[in-house]
Amino acid sequence: MNNRYYALRHGQSEANEAGRIVSHPDEGTAKWGLTPLGRRQIEEGMKKSDLKETTLIITSDFLRARETAALAAEILGCPLPREDVRLRERYFGKYDGRDDSHYHRVWEHDEGNGNNREGNVESPEDVRARIALLVAELEENYLDRDILLVSHGDALQIGQTLFQGKESHEHRSLAHLETGEVRRLA
Repeated sequence: MNNRYYALRHGQSEANEAGRIVSHPDEGTAKWGLTPLGRRQIEEGMKKSDLKETTLIITSDFLRARETAALAAEILGCPLPREDVRLRERYFGKYDGRDDSHYHRVWEHDEGNGNNREGNVESPEDVRARIALLVAELEENYLDRDILLVSHGDALQIGQTLFQGKESHEHRSLAHLETGEVRRLA
């Protein structure tokens, strides 16, 4: 790879706090921002990272990710983040708006099935493909940069499979990203 990639999962959001799945862009881009705890998680995560003011930050356009990215940029002293819809939350279909205990149902269907679309859920393969397109574009346009991808739990879990040579359906076998966690993707 021409660049060094890092994942930052948004800090705790109002949706996390409420135990609600918010994956539709109409709702996710307009509301469900960070909680005070979420802001503290970002502050702590960024201070532990070795990222600098030259970091390029690309973020999901969901409010919780935009707020995370803006806070990360402020802490690092780097330029404002660039939004990219390819980093959006995985769409959870019929589970959108429901209790977050439904995540486990989706993940059970994902096991061994990268094309899982049960309940109109966005498949792991589709999530991986959109993130792969973004990374390919970044590889074409930048050289020797630290690039921070600010996104959501499932999108980043699936995105990690690109960097670790795993199949998209193996995303739950990788170490879980906590809210506010910064991780090198390698």
